[in-house]
Amino acid sequence: MKTYVSSEYDVIVVGAGHAGCEAALASARLGMKTLVVTIGLDMVAFMPCNPSVGGPAKGTVVREIDALGGEMGRNIDKTYIQMRMLNTSKGPAVRALRAQADKNAYHEKMKETIESTPNLTLRQAIVDELVVEDGKCRGVITNTGAKYLAKSVVLTTGTAARGKIFIGELSYSAGPNNTTPAMKLSENLEELGFKLRRFKTGTPPRVNANTIDFSKTEEEPGDKTPRHFSYESSDLDYLRDQISCWMTYTNENTHAVIRENLDRAPMFSGLIKGVGPRYCPSIEDKVVRFADKNRHQIFLEPEGRKTREYYVGDFSTSMPEEVQLKMLHTISGLEKVEMMRPGYAIEYDVIEPWQLRHTLETKNVENLFTAGQMNGTSGYEEAAGQGLVAGINAALKAQNKPGFTLGRDEAYIGVLIDDLVTKGTNEPYRLLTSRAEYRLILRHDNADMRLTEKGHELGLINEQRYHEFLAKKQAIKDLAEELKTVRVTASDDVQVYLVAKGLSPLAETCKANAFLKRPGITIDMIEELTHHKFDYDRYVKEQVEIITKYDGYIKKQEIEIARLKRQEAKRIPKDLDYDQIAGLATEARQKFAKIRPETLAQAERISGVNPADLAILSVYLQNGRYELKNNE
Repeated sequence: MKTYVSSEYDVIVVGAGHAGCEAALASARLGMKTLVVTIGLDMVAFMPCNPSVGGPAKGTVVREIDALGGEMGRNIDKTYIQMRMLNTSKGPAVRALRAQADKNAYHEKMKETIESTPNLTLRQAIVDELVVEDGKCRGVITNTGAKYLAKSVVLTTGTAARGKIFIGELSYSAGPNNTTPAMKLSENLEELGFKLRRFKTGTPPRVNANTIDFSKTEEEPGDKTPRHFSYESSDLDYLRDQISCWMTYTNENTHAVIRENLDRAPMFSGLIKGVGPRYCPSIEDKVVRFADKNRHQIFLEPEGRKTREYYVGDFSTSMPEEVQLKMLHTISGLEKVEMMRPGYAIEYDVIEPWQLRHTLETKNVENLFTAGQMNGTSGYEEAAGQGLVAGINAALKAQNKPGFTLGRDEAYIGVLIDDLVTKGTNEPYRLLTSRAEYRLILRHDNADMRLTEKGHELGLINEQRYHEFLAKKQAIKDLAEELKTVRVTASDDVQVYLVAKGLSPLAETCKANAFLKRPGITIDMIEELTHHKFDYDRYVKEQVEIITKYDGYIKKQEIEIARLKRQEAKRIPKDLDYDQIAGLATEARQKFAKIRPETLAQAERISGVNPADLAILSVYLQNGRYELKNNE
């Protein structure tokens, strides 16, 4: 096909899902002339699976995106229909905010934001090929022959890359939600030397709310206390007329239908070759893997205010359409339900993420960045976090500026990217709180304290918001000091109050900050007992309560972080020949050569590398047998 140069940009983003939107907006807001190319304009920030944002670890990522100046938190705060804080009975490290989105409103509001952002052009096209010269990406070529040139390119193809949908015995090429797939770009990546693999994910059927008997299900309402993802959102704008979700369960009849039709399930018949997500299995996979369980919970979740479609959560399936309907009719409340869309599985190509740097630039081709599900992750939030980092770095690269990275001690986004780059993944990667060593530091409530400074330095946080952040930071410090000046006496009134609350009596008079460390005690309770008014908002009080109560644990993690930073400071040359290091185990040598760790700390996290291998590498570097160049 004859190609022609259409126009030139600083940054081109391929794909406008959650990763692509964040990448494009970050680049444009950093002053770069940016083009975002998507297969379909109706798929901008679309939610082909669960219409929700947040949850354990994921909710913290959304807050981190917002603290750095990204868009996902602002967008969901404008378009949610329900907001809930999860795990409120547990510690602060695992509390998680989750919002049910109005699916169409979320897409429309994000598309409106992109269309109204200076420096940003949105265009519908299919990218077939990259323009690569002398090992550097120079642009993209579309299926119509248009050539767009740029200084940096970000690929965020999601599940569209050679996408293939499965419903029972039926299979056909398609992207998510029956959109057009991208068939040629994967071939081009393979020609450029990239290692790809096939992953699989799925989605459940959608049903008509008019045919659900909600009286047979359990209501899951939203929170009355104002909640937000974005630090810019106001309590005054909190939605009062929220829409409830509902919970029901599968039963033995459901499981019997599934078992009777396993030979027609693509996962078990051999049709699907891609690896599926361990932490989000299909309902047929659950029934087989957890044969001892006689039921599994199912969530019925509204897809928006202007639709009667309900998402059947935790019921992902690729069974034949008629079997899906039969399965649904066995469930309490769904006996007469009408299915509006069947569930399906989708296979797609991903790039092996160990081929990336922490900036998400590829090692094979300079100026080329990748983000989102094409890096092997699952989830809108993981995609958006990567997209933000990739977009920032594409913009910085276009300006010949140093790259931007986040450490494991700084953000869940840092944990996510480091896991991908250092360990790779054999299945769709889902971020969990257990993956973070420092999760008491990386809390949902303090994302602004951790990352707003970085967002401001990058130029993504404006001056007004930055000054508000500084004021909050000072207020936290002031309240912590003020608590040291107030005393709680061991009076009869105090003892009666504590006993009435089911708490232990106070042995002696103490300072309020020490009293606050006791289980069950809050700053509001101290105000009631001492008649001293602490004039700070609830977000400042929350911060001070957490850092006071968990002071000892936080200090232990800070000691570990200091050790990590010493290891991160020990850089490893990019072109180090590991075959020249005597004593390294064969497995360690092979993995070091494959992943090319950038620091000693990253080398330590590579699976299969034992302490002896690490010690040999450390001594080799310390002995000065290989001098680091200035640019390394």
